[in-house]
Amino acid sequence: MTEPSPAVAAAIDGELRLLDPVVRASADLLVSLLHPEFREIGTSGRLWNRDSIIAALTAVDAPSPGPLTASRMRGVQLCTDLVHLTFDTESKGLHSHRSSLWRLTGDGWLLFFHQATPYVDDPFAEV
Repeated sequence: MTEPSPAVAAAIDGELRLLDPVVRASADLLVSLLHPEFREIGTSGRLWNRDSIIAALTAVDAPSPGPLTASRMRGVQLCTDLVHLTFDTESKGLHSHRSSLWRLTGDGWLLFFHQATPYVDDPFAEV
């Protein structure tokens, strides 16, 4: 297996940071990783922007996230300033396929778009 390009490695690093409960609970850390035009389609189908996701994740009454594990993470650099990542996550028995677009900005690689689609664990799923 070959090492990912520096761009893909930076996007993977950012994605893994976003899975960290400490990062998810900090507005400052989230701002440093989310593009100002960030959009997300969550597992529920809800649409989020940067302000709404930061408010939801950092609210005093925000649910405490369980351990979130990632697997099958892979990426491809689509052009000089855009990386596409795909991976799966599991938390509290909920499995999701995930897709992210990371854009290179003057502040580094920032998450521009994210989508999570829940799925039932399928031993015949594409690897």
